[in-house]
Amino acid sequence: QHYHYLKKGLRHLSDAYECLDASRPWLCYWILHSLELLEEPVPAAVASDVCQFLARCQSPTGGFGGGPGQHAHLAPTYAAVNALCILGTEEAYKVINREKLLDFLYSVKQPDGSFVMHVGGEVDVRSAYCAASVASLTNIITPTLFDGTHNWILSCQNWEGGLGGVPGLEAHGGYTFCGTAALVILGKEHMLDLKALLRWVTSKQMRFEGGFQGRCNKLVDGCYSFWQAGLLPLLHRALFKEGDSTLSESSWMFEREALQEYILLCCQNPGGGLLDKPGKSRDFYHTCYCLSGLSVAQHFGNKDLHNELILGRDENRLAPTHPVYNICPEKVAQAIEHFHQLPVPQQMKN
Repeated sequence: QHYHYLKKGLRHLSDAYECLDASRPWLCYWILHSLELLEEPVPAAVASDVCQFLARCQSPTGGFGGGPGQHAHLAPTYAAVNALCILGTEEAYKVINREKLLDFLYSVKQPDGSFVMHVGGEVDVRSAYCAASVASLTNIITPTLFDGTHNWILSCQNWEGGLGGVPGLEAHGGYTFCGTAALVILGKEHMLDLKALLRWVTSKQMRFEGGFQGRCNKLVDGCYSFWQAGLLPLLHRALFKEGDSTLSESSWMFEREALQEYILLCCQNPGGGLLDKPGKSRDFYHTCYCLSGLSVAQHFGNKDLHNELILGRDENRLAPTHPVYNICPEKVAQAIEHFHQLPVPQQMKN
């Protein structure tokens, strides 16, 4: 059912999606990532059509807009690069204009190390993650691109232990994931107060529902199955590198079975697609992040040390997802291998 819902969405969307006209690369990413988690192949003709569509979303000045002819924005740039890396074909990789992408990243970089989402746009920690993600996948990190970025992200961690969108705001699951994952990419995650972050994120799994809330005193939401649970593998690795001897060698530090129960029993639409919570409508965003969280809950470890906890039937098993980029690990490795054969572009002088 999920497969048919997703497959149809790549070609035809209902008019309810009109409000997401500025998020069309996101729709490609949400659907393609959901399909790769379900281990459903994308036909070559469809993959080629997606490549051609995303090429039309690429801005002449670098980066990707929310649709053809729209201004470049870091969020659809992240979605487009992830979607193209999931496809993983030569055609997909060639869509990305790396030189212009680097120019775009410099155009949205701020003196304090933060990034705006688009030229003249707002600053928040999402932008730092989107920039770090696309730059690391496509091998365009220059010595100065992320000057000061880790210190700005660190200033977003507050007394609760999580991170806010900007310094001084309340801790929030989505922003906390973005900030932590960006620091992992930059190799600076050890500078966070890891124990305070661990305390905060584990307290966001709800005792009764089994799912995660995004902020204190909020309702559980299926999408935080990834934004919150996805933090646990990152924290596990960071604490392991610090020599924490109390870490489990068989499980992430959350109730994996309870999260799987919430997603499987409360978040599935019988006609396909997943949702925020019972009573809500299905959509591609929640389908992507519910499945991503389910994958995190099912798979522990990495290639060397790996075990699975699959609730229910074997067909409930999903492919693993990379906790930093949220695409399948082999697609991350393939993209990095491809782009690291190419030289890092030089920054154009303004």
